[in-house]
Amino acid sequence: MQKLQTQGVHHITLVGADRQTSIDFWEGVVGMPFIFEQPNLDNAAESHIYFDPGDGRLITVFTREDRKPVQRRTPTDIGCVHHIAFNVSRAIWMQAVQRLEERGVKPVVRDRMFMDSIYFEDPLGLLIELACYKFEPPAGYTHADVLFAAHQLRVQRGDRAIKEVHLADAIEALVKGSTKSLSADRSPKDPYRRSHAPELIETK
Repeated sequence: MQKLQTQGVHHITLVGADRQTSIDFWEGVVGMPFIFEQPNLDNAAESHIYFDPGDGRLITVFTREDRKPVQRRTPTDIGCVHHIAFNVSRAIWMQAVQRLEERGVKPVVRDRMFMDSIYFEDPLGLLIELACYKFEPPAGYTHADVLFAAHQLRVQRGDRAIKEVHLADAIEALVKGSTKSLSADRSPKDPYRRSHAPELIETK
């Protein structure tokens, strides 16, 4: 018995209402270019439209012109999708609440310690998250690498949830473990309190 090893998300497909509602939201609100369209090959009555979320992956939607938006929260039963999160830059994140409120949307802002999050529903009731990491991984590492290392530190220290200090210490450890230095001692130092600092000379 062997695993079926994945290598990233290929696409996520949603059930939409009419075509224009999905275009207006995915392209007109969250900025995903509308890049491809064809019939749903499993249901000739539906169209299948594709959007680029910004990383070359795909968000796709099955649409049908006789379906109208139902503005209620999508099911959160066992096995259902709770929400979909998209990465945004800090600049966009700082503008998101205002730009959503201009459309009559009331977003919810949350500090997740390793990222900042804004939650709101799309016109069909699907919960959307705009997520902005609080850190950048060191060169050669991913956000997942940092989170894995931070998780280990959190568990070792007995902390209930991740904090910024776990991220900072994880990044320091990853850099130390993957880079070289001419210094024999790479432990933290305080150059502001060096014991051999010259004393102030009193002048007359």
